[in-house]
This record gives sequence, structure tokens and C-alpha cells, in this order.
Amino acid sequence: MMALKDILYKVSLNAVVGSTSIDVSNIDFDSRNISAGDVFVAIRGSVVDGHKYIDVAVENGATAVVCEVIPEEKVAGVTYVEVEDSSKALAFMASNFYGVPSENLKLVGVTGTNGKTTIASLLFQLFKNAGFKVGLLSTVKIMVDNTEFKATHTTPDSLTINKYLQKMNDAGVEFCFMEVSSHGIHQNRTEGLRFEGGIFTNLSHDHLDYHSTFAEYRDVKKRFFDGLPKTAFALVNADDKNGAIMLQNTKAKKQTYALKSYADYNAQILENRFSGLLLKVNGSDVWTRLIGDFNAYNVLAIYATAELLGLEKVEILRLVSDLESVSGRFQYLISDEKITAIVDYAHTPDALKNVLETINSIRTKNEELITVVGCGGDRDKTKRPKMGHIATALSTKVIFTSDNPRSEEPEAILNDIEKGVEPQNFKKALTISDRKQAIKAACQMAQPNDIILIAGKGHEDYQEIKGERFHFDDFETVQELLKQLQK
Repeated sequence: MMALKDILYKVSLNAVVGSTSIDVSNIDFDSRNISAGDVFVAIRGSVVDGHKYIDVAVENGATAVVCEVIPEEKVAGVTYVEVEDSSKALAFMASNFYGVPSENLKLVGVTGTNGKTTIASLLFQLFKNAGFKVGLLSTVKIMVDNTEFKATHTTPDSLTINKYLQKMNDAGVEFCFMEVSSHGIHQNRTEGLRFEGGIFTNLSHDHLDYHSTFAEYRDVKKRFFDGLPKTAFALVNADDKNGAIMLQNTKAKKQTYALKSYADYNAQILENRFSGLLLKVNGSDVWTRLIGDFNAYNVLAIYATAELLGLEKVEILRLVSDLESVSGRFQYLISDEKITAIVDYAHTPDALKNVLETINSIRTKNEELITVVGCGGDRDKTKRPKMGHIATALSTKVIFTSDNPRSEEPEAILNDIEKGVEPQNFKKALTISDRKQAIKAACQMAQPNDIILIAGKGHEDYQEIKGERFHFDDFETVQELLKQLQK
């Protein structure tokens, strides 16, 4: 139990009807989860408006309601609190309710279109290997030191974030690395958190189904850096022109990293192979098992963050060389027939281009590069033809297939992708809607030394079709199919 007035600390209040001295037992924004003694926060979501469920929450036993508009009909004994923005209020309330857990560890947020999961996950791995107790809030999973929890969103809701941060406090966690999505920033899920640092990776075409323009998408990312305290660091990729924009109004210590321009942290690629990268980072050579130019940026961001968090340079170089790639991020296997299969989460035009250019920079051009790719349903449709264009321009053969069609018809998505294929590349492309059959066809086409790239889903172990999730794992599937072909 906690006094409502203590939970409302730092929340900007417009009006209060009733007493804030009452004790409440829990907070929720879903009226179905409310029970006696709880406080209900009515949030205007992109699909559902929580204000419509105030009556249901009160019937279920809510003793307090936090909302943007106090209902005309009020129930006696219930406290109504009017705020400017319910989602922002919820974030501060969640932090207060769980004992402001972000202040008891060093929390670092990673934002950008590509690289968030890799950087957050590898920082978790690096600091764990350095002997620290570490936390992770990522797309793939949530880690509280050695305990794993399933992740459902890139940036969970603010109640979930603070609940896990409190678990980290209880476990004695010193550092936590967290993916920060544009959705999460826009919906105020990270408000009320105290960050030790923020990392900006890059900005490219994504989530324009949610953010109406690229400028809006960029400015939402910028908001995260605007909110960092002066005690924190803001580390940005100087090779991305948006990096400078992220730093414009931040109070945090400004730091940059780059491969192509002058920065506080620089790297050169000395060798690039399927077995890894040899880099020169701020004058020191380091070998990493990670592959490709985009991973050179990720390694550099990790190195810089580790140094900014107080680790010794020599120790960081040793730890970087021990890092293992993240599930579904340029994850590869070589079959007995010497066929290389690569699974990667690349689901934006920029990420797909990066992966294909990386493969092309390593291969000798005597091998075929067969790409299997699709696009998710109910998401940004404008990127589909771009994906089709990039895949066929940079591969020798392409199979377009289903990703997560969700509520859309797979054929309609595939038609959109095919529109981006230029006439000279028509012969390279074929369409097989069933994802398993598409991967099977790629395996059957491949000759010894050929390369198969399966892009779009990466670590995801499901396909979402018409509201249902079915088990499907790209890496598992290609591994099984290549074995079958060897028999």
C-alpha cells in the first residue's frame, strides 16, 4: 500500500476531486486488471481511449482515477485526478510506486532505426563478462542479471519498465542497457527515468506508419536526448547527419563516434571476413567475431559506452574480442555442402542494403547470393517497393515471401514489394508466399559455396497471420532444410 499523494509526486495536476491521502494497492491502465483499492490511469491510446473504461474500473474497485477529463458523473468515495497527459503521469507514478528504481543503477538507453538490439545486448554481454551484475530491456528478452523474462515490445510500458528495474535493484544490478524506440518515447514510456547515458545509432526509413513524416520520427528520437540530465552522456553516430541534430539541445556531455568523419571515437576496418572484423579503434587493433560495416559502428558504440561508464581501455579491447553475435543478427551457419546461410533481422530498406552490401564486400562473386525476404503486414507500406528494389539490385537471385502478414493478405504485400523491381532485374525474382517453401526453394537452388540470406524476422520464432501466432524460426528452418538436402 502507498499513499496516492506519494505516487503522484512530480505529476502535474490540473484538478483533484476527493482526497489524495488515501492508500492505494496497485496502479494499472487496463480496467480489466483493476481490483479493490487500485488506481486506474485512463490513457488515450492509438487504438483505445481508456476514458471509456473509467466506469468499468470503478465497478472493479478502483478507489482513484487519473485522467485527462474528469467524468461528469462521479462515484462517491472515489478520488478523481485530472492531469494534462495521462501517459506522462503514468510514467512518473510507476517510477514512484516502484521506489524510483532507475536512480539506483546506471541506466543507458539506445535509440535509432538499426542497431539498438545488437548494441544493448552486446553491452549486457560485455559488462557481464567484466564481472558486473547487469540488466537488459530489449526486443529479444529482458534480463535481470542471470534471470530471463520474455519481451513483448521494444520499449515496454512504463509500469513494466519500472517493475523490472525494481527487480534489478533487488538483485543488486549495477548497469542496465535498454532499447528506446520512437513509439516508447512518443508514448512517454521513458518519462521519469534517470538515464546515465543515451546512444544514437542512425536514422532511416521505418515506422512511418506510426510517425506521419520522417521529420516527426527524427524529432521524437531527439526528445530522448533533450531530456537527458547534465550528469549523463549523449553518444551519437557522427557519420549520420541526424547525429548532430540529436545533440542540439541536450544538457548531457556530448560524445561522437564515426568510421568516416572526425569524432571522439574513431575506427577503421582493416579486415572484413565471414569469420569477423579486424578494427583499429582509437589507435588500437581489436578482432571481433561480428561481421560487416554496420557491426563496426556497433562495436565502436559499445567500446565508447564502456569507456564512458568507467571501464579501462585495455580491458574493453579484451572484452570486445570475446563478444558473440546476437540471435538473429547476421547469424550464420555453413552446411556440409559448403552453403552459407545467414539469418538477419533486416526489415527496413537501409538494414537490408547494409547486410547485402556486407555480404557482397566479402564474397568473391563466383558464388550466387540468394535472398529470401518479405515485409510485415499492417506496417509502413511505402518501404515495400524499396525492399524489392534493393533485394533484386544487390542479389543474384531473390525469393519474395511472407513475413508477418498480420491482418493483410500476403499476396497484396508481395505485389507491393514486386513494384520496386526494375525491368532488368525481373528474371532474378520469384515469389513463393509460404515462407518455409521459399526457404526450401533457396536451399534447393544453392550450390556449394553459394550464400543464402533470409532477411526480415531474425530472432522472431513466430509468424503472425490473421491475429494468430504460429511457431516459425528462420534459423531452425534453414538448418533443418539444409540437413535434409545433404541426405
